[in-house]
Amino acid sequence: MDIIPRSLLITIRLGQFAFSAIVAGMIGYFISLFDLNDAGFLLGRWIYVEILAGLSVILGLIFLLPAFLLFFIWPIDVVIALAWFAAFGLLFDALDGLVCGGVDGLGPVNDGGNCTVWETAEAFSFLSAFTWLITGFLGLYLVWRADEHGKRQWHQTYKV
Repeated sequence: MDIIPRSLLITIRLGQFAFSAIVAGMIGYFISLFDLNDAGFLLGRWIYVEILAGLSVILGLIFLLPAFLLFFIWPIDVVIALAWFAAFGLLFDALDGLVCGGVDGLGPVNDGGNCTVWETAEAFSFLSAFTWLITGFLGLYLVWRADEHGKRQWHQTYKV
């Protein structure tokens, strides 16, 4: 019997895909509103988050395939989780400590109802980081468990 049911792992992978797709859509919306005369340094942060979200969508779909359920992919999960935590920090820092708005009113974030969209993008980037970290730790646990199980077996010498 599996320690971690496949249905739980598939649900977490679907969450990774969904959270990444939501962030990609929201940050893509802000990039489409962006004017280079506003604050060009913000655009690089948003492109980083957009590329990470696209990569996470692709990897989330690939890792859903049954062939990848048994592979040694936990290091990829941990690296993507750390990248998502960096993206969350970039999104949070882009508001420069303001409750909601751009740096000195620059950028499209301070328009109308975009504050809630921005905060939602921040929240889903954190959720994405957390789900990637969960799958990384689950994979690490399974590798550790397999190593511990192998140590308990009695080994014979090779017959030459």
